[in-house]
Amino acid sequence: MKKTLKVALYILLALVLIVLAYVIYVFAAYYRVEDWQTLSVVHCDAASAAPMADAPQTGVTYRVSSANVGFGAYSDDYSFFMDGGKESRARSGQAVDENMRGEVSLVKDLSPDFALFQEVDIDGTRSWHIAEDAYLSDVMENSEFNEVFAQNYDSPYLFYPLINPHGANQSGIVTLSRHPISSAVRRSLPIETSVMKLVDLDRCYSVSRIPMENGRELVLYNLHLSAYTSDGTIATEQLQMLCADMLAEYENGNYCVAGGDFNKDLLGNSAEIFGAKGGENDTWAQPIPEGTIPDALSLVVPFDPEHPVATCRTANEPYNEETTFRVTVDGFLVSDNVEVVSADVVDAGYRYSDHNPIYMDFILKAE
Repeated sequence: MKKTLKVALYILLALVLIVLAYVIYVFAAYYRVEDWQTLSVVHCDAASAAPMADAPQTGVTYRVSSANVGFGAYSDDYSFFMDGGKESRARSGQAVDENMRGEVSLVKDLSPDFALFQEVDIDGTRSWHIAEDAYLSDVMENSEFNEVFAQNYDSPYLFYPLINPHGANQSGIVTLSRHPISSAVRRSLPIETSVMKLVDLDRCYSVSRIPMENGRELVLYNLHLSAYTSDGTIATEQLQMLCADMLAEYENGNYCVAGGDFNKDLLGNSAEIFGAKGGENDTWAQPIPEGTIPDALSLVVPFDPEHPVATCRTANEPYNEETTFRVTVDGFLVSDNVEVVSADVVDAGYRYSDHNPIYMDFILKAE
């Protein structure tokens, strides 16, 4: 009896030590990328590619797109464990390939001059170690372009769920431009200081500077902000930081266009518009507090009242038009010297991601 008890105690002690060692490993592996990190601008071309477009001009209509690819996992029948669903990684490498090709094809059909992507894995357990950024070049087919990558996720190995762990993953946001980018930086956003920071993204936005024909710059922002957090002020502070940055550029005479995943209910009442009210876990996307966006900037929400389509679905269950909560969290933010022609959502039925792609046509106003 004593021998059995001793063995049990040794096993228990070993388990405690393993858990303790893992906790130390997770905390030791945590780091944040420094603010104002200089990003590489990669020139991409092919033998048959057309030369890059000239510097942007005033009075010309341009198109920018944005798509959160959901690390290539979220087909319409996929559910994710952190949203209350069942799965923790893409089902297979083939699933990643199909979803990435499908989502990229939707964006390619838009023929954007500038394309923004979020949740692009460059290596990860959850995405079967497939470099997803390699798929994105198809958007700019037959044309030279510039590419900027900013990392916002580099996690230690997460042993959860225990049966099929989420693993270790590196991911980020990618900006593509048919017009030459002169330089780019990564801005680190404020995040929670609690232990939740260990599982959240290293929130950031990238800033790509594109010289214009009139001597000004088109400043292009790619963003992926936090959803509702335990400290509700963090999400607002992130947006305030972005707005302050854009406002400073606008006051210097530059043109500002930001796009991406705001993780906010940009319509303010998505549940009423799209029908499914969602459950108790579907409160993560809050409306933007009144007064957050300064007068010189305008929020552009892609929306057609005659054919309302949400940009995002929750992944607590496979997509069901009757029961799945849907919300518009993806959109754009522009300075007053940018005229918005139109903005809309691609109604893809969440076939390849939990986000539908969006786009905006705009004109840079003459001074």
